[in-house]
Amino acid sequence: MSFDQAFEQLIGNEGRYSDNPKDPGNWSGGKVGVGTLDGTMWGVSAPVARAWGYKGRMQDLPLNMAKAIAKTKYWDVYQCDQFDDRIAFQVIDAAYNGGYPAKWLQQAAGVTVDGVIGAQTVKAVRSTDPMKIIMRFDAYRLKYMKDCQIWPDVSRGWVDRIANNLLLGAA
Repeated sequence: MSFDQAFEQLIGNEGRYSDNPKDPGNWSGGKVGVGTLDGTMWGVSAPVARAWGYKGRMQDLPLNMAKAIAKTKYWDVYQCDQFDDRIAFQVIDAAYNGGYPAKWLQQAAGVTVDGVIGAQTVKAVRSTDPMKIIMRFDAYRLKYMKDCQIWPDVSRGWVDRIANNLLLGAA
């Protein structure tokens, strides 16, 4: 899976504009934009877009900017090119959605958990059955989500997202 393919699938999970005040990814605390709730567009939160230099309304965020952010901030940082396509997608999706994807990947691979994907993590992931990595990774991700204080407010979408990811991983 190339980055372009992963991004297309990622946007299928994210959708377009969202302004759910109970989702912390949408909340800017009134620090940017006109209102207190700037939302997300293509899964990019207002604070991330502003840090990237975007000054417009979140509803108008260009898809190509979201793609550039995803490539630089998530795909490249987490070394997704180093992994089986199915694992790479799980990692970028988790990084984009929020949480601790490097730690979950390290736990899934059985290596020291330091939150930094380095040579040891890459080697361990590449030498383990991809389906085992995916199942463990998503299990750690679900446990994290369950413990989030906002779980009741956003759980339906998050559970659907993980279910879709598992189906994609099993393809």
